[in-house]
Amino acid sequence: MFYSKKLKKFKNIRHGFFNREGGFSKGIYKSLNCGLGSEDKIEVVRKNIDKVCKKIGCNKKNIILLNQIHSGIVHKIIKFPKKKLRGDSLITNKKGFALGILTADCAPVFIYDPGNNLISAIHVGWKGAYKQIIPKTLKKFKSEGSNLNDLIAVIGPCISQRNYEVKKDFLDKFVSKKKNNNKFFNYKNNKIFFSLSDYIKQNFLNLGIKNIEIIKKDTYLLSNNFFSARRSIKKKLNDYGRNISVIMIK
Repeated sequence: MFYSKKLKKFKNIRHGFFNREGGFSKGIYKSLNCGLGSEDKIEVVRKNIDKVCKKIGCNKKNIILLNQIHSGIVHKIIKFPKKKLRGDSLITNKKGFALGILTADCAPVFIYDPGNNLISAIHVGWKGAYKQIIPKTLKKFKSEGSNLNDLIAVIGPCISQRNYEVKKDFLDKFVSKKKNNNKFFNYKNNKIFFSLSDYIKQNFLNLGIKNIEIIKKDTYLLSNNFFSARRSIKKKLNDYGRNISVIMIK
């Protein structure tokens, strides 16, 4: 598990970015697979999630996970939802609710407002970033009374630029939206590579947020021991596990 240096200073919140270590799953899911949408055994995945809850210090009935759909949909949590919500961002000021995000190369992002004791957990792949999931979440913070200059943003472990090869139509999509987006792409040996974390960071900078931390752990590299969709596809595996990232107000 990895921590944000910026968030760890605050004693009233708990958080963690988990990799594959410390779970009960076997085979390609070894070992802390928290993806209920994977083909792993459901009872084992739930056991893994329970272990995460214990590590974070939350009641296992109080962890909130989304049906993530690579969208721009944000949910404010006032009470525990009766059914799983569809979307990619959660925000709350309620104590004891653990907001969880599942990833396997996409970026888990946390936002914290110390003044209003408000937290958010966001699933940010390229589609969600393109659909403005970050600005839409920040708009929700503003509606809750946050001053954006006071926010702390943490971009968790995700695939690095050097391992994120994309096609020309991907590049064209971003550059046609904004010409300056070309700076998030690198060109090498007639191949194109995209920096997801830098694009997300720019989303925050565009709205005046400068207190940003990027946890530079490439999920694609096996040595970092994260689940990676791209690595699994390259190895021709038929499925992959999901990493979990959790934040909670104590």
